Amino acid sequence: MTDARLPGDDKAAFVAAARSNDAARFALITEPYRRELQVHCYRMLANYEDAQDMTQETFLRVWNRRESFKGHAALRTWLYRIATNACLDFLEKRNDRTPVPAELPGTGSEVHYLQPYPDRMLPEDPQESVVARETIELAFIVAVQHLPPRQRAVFILRDALGWPAPKAADALDLTVASVTSALQRARVTMREQLPGRRLDWRRPATHELSDDERDVVRSYIDAHERNDIEGLTALLRDDLRFTMLPDPGTLVVTAEDAVDGWVSNGLFRRGYDDWRCIATTVNRMPAAALYLRAPDDPEYRLFTIAVLHIVDGEIAELTGFDATDKPWLDLPATL
Repeated sequence: MTDARLPGDDKAAFVAAARSNDAARFALITEPYRRELQVHCYRMLANYEDAQDMTQETFLRVWNRRESFKGHAALRTWLYRIATNACLDFLEKRNDRTPVPAELPGTGSEVHYLQPYPDRMLPEDPQESVVARETIELAFIVAVQHLPPRQRAVFILRDALGWPAPKAADALDLTVASVTSALQRARVTMREQLPGRRLDWRRPATHELSDDERDVVRSYIDAHERNDIEGLTALLRDDLRFTMLPDPGTLVVTAEDAVDGWVSNGLFRRGYDDWRCIATTVNRMPAAALYLRAPDDPEYRLFTIAVLHIVDGEIAELTGFDATDKPWLDLPATL
């Protein structure tokens, strides 16, 4: 994306609003950037609630530093610089925002603070939507978390947003050589974390679900609502990777282990056998919101959201998230 969408008179209007201390006018000019800045913070932090907080922190900093914007750089660049540094300051203060080794030997690490991102909050700008899917999918977000914070910022600005090295260097107060070196190291880590995945993030990619994905979600929902463990199992790849967040120690890497765990925890037994589900999307990925009705309860209550990565008509990754008390998911609490 470029800054071409911001005409010179808008930049001038921003400067005028900053000088006049006109908060309403200032907000009117900056508010259109909120969604893309929040996505940027989410890529940095992998947590929707943290991203919301840091986006709000960004706008507070923008207002407090409004007089420092002289119009030499594009407004969008200036906003991203403030948002990036807000995220870096946040990460510097938190020691619980890095991946931790998985309890299952040989399975890498887990990102317990990962949260899904509701599609309704993605930017509406068509150009942003074109690149959004592969740089907002869970696998990408998790992989980015394995980068040190400043290296992470370089990678997102350069490879996810397509910024040239001098522009990224200016935003991070680094030299171009430092940015180039950090990007090279980041790309090595990303190749290790995403084996077999396309790594050309700036090449346009569709954000629409495929027919295969829609069919699998329908079959997944049907099996759940019919308490059909065999039908559910048939949808899974043998090397399924399953985890339930934010609970630690839930990662398994075979379909057999996943199903055994579901059954041993009571899936489809009394109390866990009256389901209604709705198809949805988060992170531009197919998902199913699962509603459970307890005995003697007249309503089905939102329980979890299952996010599916589907390969060749089979579920290769299933990430479950606790969906209770998450109004920002924009799902009905009951059915």
